[in-house]
Amino acid sequence: MTFSDADIKQIHNEGLSMERVMEQIAIFVRGVSPIQLNRPCTAHDGIEVIPPEDEGKLIARYDQAAAAGRCLKFVPASGAASRMFKEWFRALDQPWKDSEASAVSFAEQLGYYPFYNDLRQAIFNSGESIDFLMEEKKYNDILAYILTSRGLQYGQLPKALLKFHKYPEGIRTSLEEHLVEAALYVTAARRISRLHITVSPEHRQPLETFLDIIRPVYEGLFSVTYEIGVSCQETATNTIAVDMENRPFRSDDGQLCFRPGGHGALLKNLNNVDGDIIFLKNIDNVALDRVKLVTVRYKKALAGLLLKLQEETFRYLECLAGDRIGEEEMMAIDDFCRDKLHIVFPINYRQWPLEKKKEIWREKLDRPIRVCGVVRNEGEPGGGPFWVQEADGAQSLQIVEEMQVDPRSVNQQSLWRGATYFNPVDLVCGVRNFAGRKFDLEQFVDPGAVSMSIKSERGRDLKALELPGLWNGSMAKWNTVFVEVPIETFNPVKTVEDLLRPQHLS
Repeated sequence: MTFSDADIKQIHNEGLSMERVMEQIAIFVRGVSPIQLNRPCTAHDGIEVIPPEDEGKLIARYDQAAAAGRCLKFVPASGAASRMFKEWFRALDQPWKDSEASAVSFAEQLGYYPFYNDLRQAIFNSGESIDFLMEEKKYNDILAYILTSRGLQYGQLPKALLKFHKYPEGIRTSLEEHLVEAALYVTAARRISRLHITVSPEHRQPLETFLDIIRPVYEGLFSVTYEIGVSCQETATNTIAVDMENRPFRSDDGQLCFRPGGHGALLKNLNNVDGDIIFLKNIDNVALDRVKLVTVRYKKALAGLLLKLQEETFRYLECLAGDRIGEEEMMAIDDFCRDKLHIVFPINYRQWPLEKKKEIWREKLDRPIRVCGVVRNEGEPGGGPFWVQEADGAQSLQIVEEMQVDPRSVNQQSLWRGATYFNPVDLVCGVRNFAGRKFDLEQFVDPGAVSMSIKSERGRDLKALELPGLWNGSMAKWNTVFVEVPIETFNPVKTVEDLLRPQHLS
C-alpha cells in the first residue's frame, strides 16, 4: 500500500504515525474477534450487594478521603445533542402528515419541556407567536425554532448546555446538575470541588463561557470553590477510514478520511487528569434534587468500597515486595484475589511453584481498580456486566457491549440476552499504585477490543474503526468490582422525550 508525500504529511498533521495507520488498516483486513462470554454476572456471582449495615462505614471511609482532597469527577460531555433529537429532525424533514398521533403528542407535551419558555421568547423575538403557530398546527416551524439557528439551535449544541430540569428558582442545564453533584460528593475540607469535563473542540468556547457565568452562582450556593478542567479529544486518537475493499477511503478532494475514535479515545484525557479517586459519569445521567440524595449516598458507598479494596491491595503488594512471605499471607492473598477482586486464575494455577504464583499475584494486584455500579436491567439499550472467558482458561469481569458479541453464535447471543443487569456508566476509579504514583492507563487496554461499522460519506460506503470503549476494552485489564445500585441512581436522557420521565419532572 503506497502513500504519497501529501498523505504522509496529512497523517503526521493528525498526530498519527505511519506505523499506527498501517496497524489500523491491518485490523480492517483481518477483522475483529468477538469476545467470548462465559455467563452474565448476577447478584453474588460477580455482582456485590452492599449490606445496609455496611453503608455507613463505607461512606465514612470515603468522606475522610474526600476531605483530604483525593477525589475528582470526570464527565464525558463530548457528544452533540443531535442524536437526542433524531425523531424531531426526521419530522422537520418529513412533516408529521402521515402521523397525526405523533403531531398531537408533540403539541400536548411541548409545554412540559424545561426549555419551553426560552422557545416562546425566541419565537416572540422573531415577530411570531407560539400560540398562533400551535393553533395553526405549524409544528415544523416550531421544530425549526427548537433545532436550528432560527431559534434555540438545540440540534447543534452539546448536551451539557441543554436545559434539563425546572426548579422554582430557575432552570438547570445538565452541566449545572453535575456542578451540584460535585459539590455534594467531591468537595474537600478546604471546600474545593474538582471536576474535569471533556468536550468537542467546536463546543469548548461556548461551554467555557457558560461556566464563567454559572460557576460563581453555584460556588455561592454551596460555599465551594470549583476547580474545573476542560479538555478535547486529541486528533491523534482519530482512526483512518477505508473503503469496502480495505483501501484508504478518500474524500472528493483526494484527501485521506480520518474519523473520531469513539469514547475510548477519552482514555488519553482520563490518563492526563491529575486525579487519585475519580468518579466517571455521563453528562446526560442527572436527576432532580429530590432524587440526588440516593445518588450521593451510593456514590460515596461505591467509593468507600474502592478505598477499602485499594488499602487491602496495597497491603498485600507491600507484603509481596518483602523478602519473605509466609503460608498465612499466601492464603490471605489468594483468598483476597478470588473473593474480593473476583480474579479467576488459569486452570493449572494450583500446580505453579511459589515464585510463579507471587509473580502473578503482583501482576494481577498492581493494576488500576474500578468499582462499577450496575442496575437491574429494565430494557435500556447498552452494555452489561459479564464473566468473560480468557484464552488461558481464566475469566475476567467485563462491561460488554452488544457489538462485541458474536452475532452468528446462538450460544453467545443466548448468554447476551440472559443478562439481568445493566451498565449505567457509574464508575469510581482508583488510578494510583501502592507507591502513590499514577498508573499509565494505556498499559491496561485490550488493543483487540476495537469495533468496526459501516458508515456513509456523501453517498459512498466506508468502514470506520472505533478504539476500545472507555469502560469496555480500554479498562479490560483493570481490577473490576460490580456493585448493585438502585435504579433511582440511573436517569439518562438519550432522547428528548426522556425529559418527560417522572425523575426529570418537578
